Amino acid sequence: MSDIILYEKIREKIITLRNQRVILDCDLAELYDVEVKMLLRAVRRNLKRFPYDFMFQLFEDEFNNLRYHFGTSKRGGRRYLPYAFTEQGVAMLSSILRSDKAIEIDIVIMRVFVMVARIIDSSKTLSEKIEDIEKEHQKSNQIIQKHDKGIKEIFSVINYLTERKKESDNNKEEIGFKCKN
Repeated sequence: MSDIILYEKIREKIITLRNQRVILDCDLAELYDVEVKMLLRAVRRNLKRFPYDFMFQLFEDEFNNLRYHFGTSKRGGRRYLPYAFTEQGVAMLSSILRSDKAIEIDIVIMRVFVMVARIIDSSKTLSEKIEDIEKEHQKSNQIIQKHDKGIKEIFSVINYLTERKKESDNNKEEIGFKCKN
């Protein structure tokens, strides 16, 4: 499998739960090419290495939401709620899974986590810049509307004065001599 395809496959498996980017145990087992129960057995043997911020078990509603979101069936053979591994949890897995495949996959997963973080950070920066531009645009529109209102008032006064001048010109008698013929 090419690196690009592997990167994309891993990126698709990274999801956000409890405001953290994680990979589920079944997805890690697939990537490491081991059974889920073997992966979790290795984790249970080294449970002290996996505090809550490295690995946590999903709640029933989170799992159901994921199941609904990804369209999986309720008959999947899972007898327990899946575990989610954070970036640090995946790094810790590399210390307990010692196969060459696990080491290789861990390196790629770490790189993908970093890429995802950079993409998210750059998109936040971009969205902040867009918000700033929108705020400046709104301010400019407010200034333009204020000036437009002032210009309309000036034209209104000019029209009023012009009309008054025409009225006063019509009411004035002509100055000068009248010739009798």
